[in-house]
Amino acid sequence: MNRDEVLAATRLWIEKAVIGLELCPFARQVYVRDQVRYVVSEAKHLDAFLEQLDEELELLAETEAEKIDTTLLIHPTLFADFETFNEVVGIAEEAVLEHDLEGVLQVASFHPRFRFEGTEEDDIANYTNRAPFPTLHLLREDSLAKALAAYPGDPDEIYKRNIETLKALGQSGWSALGLHDAAPPPNDDSSGT
Repeated sequence: MNRDEVLAATRLWIEKAVIGLELCPFARQVYVRDQVRYVVSEAKHLDAFLEQLDEELELLAETEAEKIDTTLLIHPTLFADFETFNEVVGIAEEAVLEHDLEGVLQVASFHPRFRFEGTEEDDIANYTNRAPFPTLHLLREDSLAKALAAYPGDPDEIYKRNIETLKALGQSGWSALGLHDAAPPPNDDSSGT
């Protein structure tokens, strides 16, 4: 899959799921203002990917929010295994601290096989955090705080509402969205670690 196809699948997911289903009530504004930076990594191994993460953290921290409010660092092939990706998320969170960006930036994560602890893989609730490809979402804390302050409801209820939305939609409804499922088969050992 080439870069343009990865970007198209990611944008479709944002439009139909993240914004379309209102899984993130704050996404529409930065998306329509073209303040989302998309980086499709072609790193061949974990070390190269982490170097790219370092670069993206610094770039986001040094750039005005009006130009880049948030960054999606996507790798279409390196982290097929969700458990391996979860370890990478932990490393990414440590990188925020190493760059002295605690309180400035934070990391959220999405994966085609995302799974909440204690759930079955096919539990529809897991789809709240499923993206076509393993993705690190680098967010500005200030932007998030402003969005939360302007949010009319209880922000702690968003994840519950998302789960209810997906339960009402069901697997068939999710499939009808036509989102690309880029996840390699579960036995694929392309984790790159």
